[in-house]
Amino acid sequence: MDYRKVQQFLGTSFHIQDIFHYSYDAYSQNGGFQSAEQRKAAIDIMNCKTAKLGFNLSQCSDCGYQKIHYCSCRNRNCPNCQAVNTELWIDQRRAEVIDAPYFHVVFTLPHELNPLLYSNQSLLYGLLHQCTSRTLLELCADKKYLGATPGIIQVLHTWNQELGYHVHMHCIVSGGGLTPDRQIRKSKEKFFIPVYVLRDKFKGKFLDSLNALYTQEKLVFSDSCGKLRNSYEWKEFKSSLYDKDWCPYIKETFNGFGNAIEYLGRYTHKIAISNSRILSVTETETTFSARGKKPGEPKRTVTLSNTEFIRRLLMHILPSGFQKIRYYGFLNNRSKSKNLKLIFKLQGHQRFHSLYTGMTMPELLEKIWKTNPNVCPACGCIRMQYLGKVHACSQ
Repeated sequence: MDYRKVQQFLGTSFHIQDIFHYSYDAYSQNGGFQSAEQRKAAIDIMNCKTAKLGFNLSQCSDCGYQKIHYCSCRNRNCPNCQAVNTELWIDQRRAEVIDAPYFHVVFTLPHELNPLLYSNQSLLYGLLHQCTSRTLLELCADKKYLGATPGIIQVLHTWNQELGYHVHMHCIVSGGGLTPDRQIRKSKEKFFIPVYVLRDKFKGKFLDSLNALYTQEKLVFSDSCGKLRNSYEWKEFKSSLYDKDWCPYIKETFNGFGNAIEYLGRYTHKIAISNSRILSVTETETTFSARGKKPGEPKRTVTLSNTEFIRRLLMHILPSGFQKIRYYGFLNNRSKSKNLKLIFKLQGHQRFHSLYTGMTMPELLEKIWKTNPNVCPACGCIRMQYLGKVHACSQ
């Protein structure tokens, strides 16, 4: 089948696409719940880089060799389709990096919220984005900490190493920003907000906003959290969340600011699991690698039935149109260009520039991966000519 050729092309022995080919029908027939977006992602993953999506055809004008390039599905949840998007995103963000330290901050929601989060994904994922950004912006504006508006990039993730449901927000925060009088202020080479201050502000904002949604009857309650419809149960639940230790943490500090964006690029277009972690696939079960449960512990292996693997993976498909990457502070979309122009003027220079803007796909492949698609694999001459696209076959 075509997906075996994909394995050979990618140099991997086992592939997430295999798991879906083996067991997606069984998962669907056994009543596994799927939203329209989850069904679309599953079908796209199975069809990616196969004849079902068509292919592009090239031919060597010297020796006549013909080369087929199967089309990608371009689904943001497909593990085959993220490499180019990641490189382009990093390149665009590189041109927005200012001369300041950068910090990687992670906000995690308590697992007790999981049933409610999954039942209200668009609403509560959006609330997490909102409360995280407001927490950071309000504290950074305080002169005790920074006294300026930083640039913030936030990326939502919903998984852990075992593909379990684990909702958290990765944030890259600049240690410098614009003051109210439009000057630059920079922090020292360590994170400038005490973690306990960050924790208390974030917890208060999220739970206050969550309670407002409850009062306004905007929350949906599935069977797993149905008892929370009762106002007494909700009050008890809310109190238990206030009592928990919500613990944001500073994952990384970048003394050299240039590598901050390269680092975050590992998180932006990442899906719950990559092909490189798949160790074995049979017709019924999958084994994959995972980090140790504690820092310093060796990698471990996790084995799941194929249908359970599919269930867990589909759980992390975001609602249609939901923006998992968002920008705040001086990077907000409305005034980013104006803010960056001012910052670079105040700092005397722009350190980095975009490298790939305006490049064609063949140019990108040669620049990033040192692969020239115009080179004939049969005779070695640079005479491969694009003949056109052959659309999906009818079989």
